[in-house]
Amino acid sequence: MRIVLIGAPGAGKGVYAQYFREKYCIPHISTGDIFREEIAKGTELGLRVKQYVERGLLVPDEIVINIVKEKLKQPNMQRGFILDGFPRTLVQAKALDEITRIDIAIHLLVSEEVAVKRLSGRRVCPKCGRVYNIYYEPKPREDEKCDYDGVQLIQRQDDNPEVVKQRYRVFYETLTPVLEYYTSTRRLLEVNADKSLSEILPLLEKILVDIGVLKLNPCKDVKID
Repeated sequence: MRIVLIGAPGAGKGVYAQYFREKYCIPHISTGDIFREEIAKGTELGLRVKQYVERGLLVPDEIVINIVKEKLKQPNMQRGFILDGFPRTLVQAKALDEITRIDIAIHLLVSEEVAVKRLSGRRVCPKCGRVYNIYYEPKPREDEKCDYDGVQLIQRQDDNPEVVKQRYRVFYETLTPVLEYYTSTRRLLEVNADKSLSEILPLLEKILVDIGVLKLNPCKDVKID
């Protein structure tokens, strides 16, 4: 399973990736998570991308492509992977095809209204990286604490409503060529991500099995909330 998850901020890329990662033990590469980690550490890369991320702008292609290329060299990627947030531009999409084979690109369609509400309510575990939401599923069982390790959840700085709106607009200004590219190569699958996970995930899973992208060989049971 070698898939790309494409979607505006708030589309749920992280939650979808988390489900497939945990159920099928497939590595998940999130460029956004990598950037936030580097910013928090104060590394050279973090300082370079901070000015873009905090303003809701796209990080330059060269930086992102090199990061993903290095990640895909790791031994655990041979079984497959889920790319979340990459590619974001046509240059990145073409570069990715030169690096490795992609089975399908899944476009999670989300309205701006839903995206803003989702992200303003999003909370993340700083220890394990699991994603929750105070308005939507999956909600934490205990008030804003991780279900798995009990750590207090946090809100990302870039989940501010005004920043989300800017990120949403920038995303769709640059997305069209990427969608056209995957459409022309017959690898685009579009999903209505305004709907709940319980409605969409079983259908998406069945489609991926039917087209031969995913094998029903889970490594653990994962509940869809």
